[in-house]
Amino acid sequence: MMKKTAYESQNQIQFDIYHEKGGVVLGPYTSHIWRNDPKHLLFLLARYKFCSKVLSGKKNILEVGCGDSFGTGIVLQTVERIHGIDIEPLVIEDNIKRAEYGDRSTYEVLDITAGRLKDTYDGAFALDVIEHIPPVLEQNFMENIANSLAWNGVCIVGTPNITAQQHASKESAIGHINLKSAENIKNLMELYFENVFIFSMNDEVVHTGFTPMAHYLMGVGVGRSDR
Repeated sequence: MMKKTAYESQNQIQFDIYHEKGGVVLGPYTSHIWRNDPKHLLFLLARYKFCSKVLSGKKNILEVGCGDSFGTGIVLQTVERIHGIDIEPLVIEDNIKRAEYGDRSTYEVLDITAGRLKDTYDGAFALDVIEHIPPVLEQNFMENIANSLAWNGVCIVGTPNITAQQHASKESAIGHINLKSAENIKNLMELYFENVFIFSMNDEVVHTGFTPMAHYLMGVGVGRSDR
C-alpha cells in the first residue's frame, strides 16, 4: 500500500506511528470518564502532574491504587520506574495488556492495608484512594505505605476535601466512606512522616489558599518518622 503523505511534513511522524501502533486505548475507568465528564480528565491530569514535579528525579516509585494507570506516563516523564498496585484484578490485567512503557512500569494486585511491599521505594503516591479505605484500616494503609519507603522517602496522598462532599456525584458519594479535611490528613500523615505539607486544589489549579474552600487536598510527607 502506498504511504500517504501528510500535508505538513513535520506531522508525518505522527501519522506513521499512528498507523504502525494504532491509537492509544484508554482503560475502563478513564474511558467512562471521557464518555461522561471529559473535563474531569483535566483535573486528574493536573494531580498526576503535581506528583511528577514533587517526585522528579526519583528512581523507584510506588503508585497505590493505580486504577487503569491513566497518569503513569506523566509521572514517568520525571522518574525512572513506577510499580502500580490495586485491589481490582480486572484493571491490573488490563494495564499489563495495554502498557507501552516496557519494564519502566510494572503492576501487581495487592491490598496495601494487608501488608507492606517486599521492595523498598524512594517515593509513593496515592490519588483518590484513602477516601475509599474504611476508617478502621486507614492506619494500616498509611503504615504499610511508609514502611515500603526508604528512610528519606516522599509520600503524596490526594483526596477530595470533606467540605466538598455536598457537590459530589451520587457514585462518588457512595464510594467515599472516609473523607478528610486538611487538618485530618495532616494529622494522620504526621504519624508516619517527619514533615507534612498540605496543598489545595480547585479544578486543575494547585494553591496554598484557604483549605475549607478547596475541592481537593494533596498531602506531601517527607522523611519517615519511625516512632
